Order: sequence, then structure tokens, then C-alpha cells
Amino acid sequence: MPLPDLANLAQSIKDWGRELGFQQVGIAGVDLQEHEAYLQRWLAAGHQGEMDYMTAHGSKRSRPAELVPGTLRVISLRMDYLPGDTWMSERLAEPEKAYVSRYALGRDYHKLIRKRLQHLAERIQEVIGPFGYRAFVDSAPVLEKALAEQAGLGWIGKNTLLLNRKAGSWFFLGELFVDLPLPVDEPHAGEHCGRCTACLDICPTAAFVGPRQLDARRCISYLTIELKGSIPEELRPLIGNRVFGCDDCQIVCPWNRFARPSAEGDFQPRHGLDNATLAELFLWTEEQFLSRTEGSPLRRAGYERWLRNLAVGLGNAPSTIVALEALKARRDDPSALVREHVAWALRRHGL
Repeated sequence: MPLPDLANLAQSIKDWGRELGFQQVGIAGVDLQEHEAYLQRWLAAGHQGEMDYMTAHGSKRSRPAELVPGTLRVISLRMDYLPGDTWMSERLAEPEKAYVSRYALGRDYHKLIRKRLQHLAERIQEVIGPFGYRAFVDSAPVLEKALAEQAGLGWIGKNTLLLNRKAGSWFFLGELFVDLPLPVDEPHAGEHCGRCTACLDICPTAAFVGPRQLDARRCISYLTIELKGSIPEELRPLIGNRVFGCDDCQIVCPWNRFARPSAEGDFQPRHGLDNATLAELFLWTEEQFLSRTEGSPLRRAGYERWLRNLAVGLGNAPSTIVALEALKARRDDPSALVREHVAWALRRHGL
């Protein structure tokens, strides 16, 4: 089957993407040379910490055609995820409450977005016949922010996140690698952070070593999700009540005043995670954790690290009877990792 007019096909792909629930669709080429150099400098500095997967695939991460041979273009798509009325600043100001990063309050986004990407590929196939493609959603060595910037979806801000002038940064990204020579969109011209340093200044652990330079080893998202062992003691008091991820650098970003709440039901809070106390979550049994986090991003941390994070939060919380009794109940937890963090938390309360 001969290819249709590629410009018309590209426009149709964008229309179909929006019909599938994506707020924006762009098309990028595969030359990421500048971003590859940045990645290499970041890795050489050791800023990836224990995230060995960042170095495991050589140049495939920055060279789409090496990851998926035959790739000529990358269709980059974004989907808003911010739940409405989740009281972010208020939760951070309530030290007895658990703060869960907004992206993790609902169902895991991977499956939903991958399914939509598959539908998009099938729609294209209906029109042009079989073609080569592969869908990715934060699950393979892909420089998704670089590709989104190349596709015109926004610019990489000082907090290393993709920013959009009309939508801020509360969105997920997905990619469809294709072997079609589609016309590419203009990369986003320049950046619009100006002199603003709100995101750099607000970081509780001073994880930014400069604009667009994040040392993951100090980042709360890394410490509470990726780090497998003990959280460094000097960083524990700085984590506050953040038990899974951190949104501070997004909350203060001026561009996020343009962010719109998501209408996707899967992204709405489940099991009261947007208003739960540290103590009640700390008392979940493993069975309760597995049941209540089924299909949730929280599963990435696992039960042991979930308890580790909550113990740190309780160590930073007020010395209420409820908090102290919750900590004492896990003083002899089977996990040495949990026991260590519980003991630290109790010492913080003078016990």
C-alpha cells in the first residue's frame, strides 16, 4: 500500500492522539547529539546513584535508531495527570499526614498510556497498512524529555522537567517509534524560565547542583523510590512527610498555574492516599499493602521500603501518642532496614 501524503498523515496522527486522550502530540527526528553529551556528563559525575540501568544500554538511550532499528521518527505525546483538589501545599504543611507524589495517587499510568499508544498505532495501520513501530512509556532506555522538546512539546526547565507554557509540567510522556519519514515539528525554541530559580531554591535536600543539573543521590524521589538501602541519616530530617516521591519543584513553578486537572478516572486518588496519616499507613500489613497498591506506582518501592519511608516521616512528625505507638509497634519488625529507620525515628522523639 503506497504511503498517503505524509503531511496529512502527520496531522491525522495528532488529531487521533487527541481523540485518544492525549493533550498534545508532536513529531521528532532522531538526532539527540546535544542531549547525549549532557547525559554522558551527568553519568560521569555519578549523579545517577544506584540507577545502574541508566548506563546499561550504552548509546541506545540517546540514539532511537539503535534501540529500535529502522526508526526514522518519534511521535511524542503528553497526557495531563494532575488530580483535582489534592491540596498539595496543605499536605506538606501537615507533618502528621503522608505526602505521596501526585502522579502516584491513582492507578499506574504505564498500562493506560501504552494501551492508548497501541490504539494510535492500529489507527495508523488502518490507513497506511503495516509499518514498523514500538511504543514506550517510561519503561525503556528512551530520552523522553529530549524527544518531547525536539517534538515541540515544551522545554527542559531548570528542574530538569519538561515545561509547557500552556500546561506546566503535570503530565506524563509516551512515545511511538516509527519507521515512517513523517515531517518533523519545530523543536521548542529557547526556554522560558528566565531568572526564576524557585525550583532550585525550594528543593528540601538541595539536590540541584545547578540549573538543569540534578544530583539524584540527594533527590527525595530517588531516596524514597529508587534507593534500595538505608536513607543517609543527614538527609532524613529534610524529607519531612514525603513518603513516595516529591513535587516541591513543580508546586512552586510559575508555569504550573496553567496546569489543568486531569479528567482521567485512573489518575484520581485511591484508598484515601491524598489525605492519609503517616501512622495509619505505617500500620498496613503486607497483605493490605499488596491489595491497596495493586495497579499502583507505589508497588515500585515495595513493602519494605514503603515502611522505611513512613518511619522517616514519623520521625519527622510531632510526638503524638498515635505516632509513637505506631513506631513502637514496628520496633521489632522482621526487616533490618525497617528496624534501623524505626530506631532512628524513636531517637528523634527522645525514645
